[in-house]
Amino acid sequence: MNKCSSTLCPRFEKGMQILSKRWAGLIIHQLLNGPQRFCHIEAAFPISGRILSERLKDLERENIVKRDVYPETPVRIEYTLTEKGMALGPVIEEIQRWSEEWVTPESMTEEVKQEENETAKKGL
Repeated sequence: MNKCSSTLCPRFEKGMQILSKRWAGLIIHQLLNGPQRFCHIEAAFPISGRILSERLKDLERENIVKRDVYPETPVRIEYTLTEKGMALGPVIEEIQRWSEEWVTPESMTEEVKQEENETAKKGL
């Protein structure tokens, strides 16, 4: 029997809070492809650098993302998923499958529709 059946499980609630922060799921999805630099992640989404930086720091604090600094000239910084972050892979992929089947264009907000159109124009 599920340990969280009688009340909302605090762990489940915390997990949902982490994943429901704007852009967090998409950043994790992007990093499932392997280590990436900040500019590559930023180019993948219509997101400001400030927001991306905040979200990456949030995911680092949760030990989902690891920031690697390479002492080169210029300094190279890459972001990768930790073991904890990689464990989200099946969850993120299942959400993607679910949304492809069940989320219709009519149910999307105007902002999401606009972002999707811009992405299609870029050929991403």
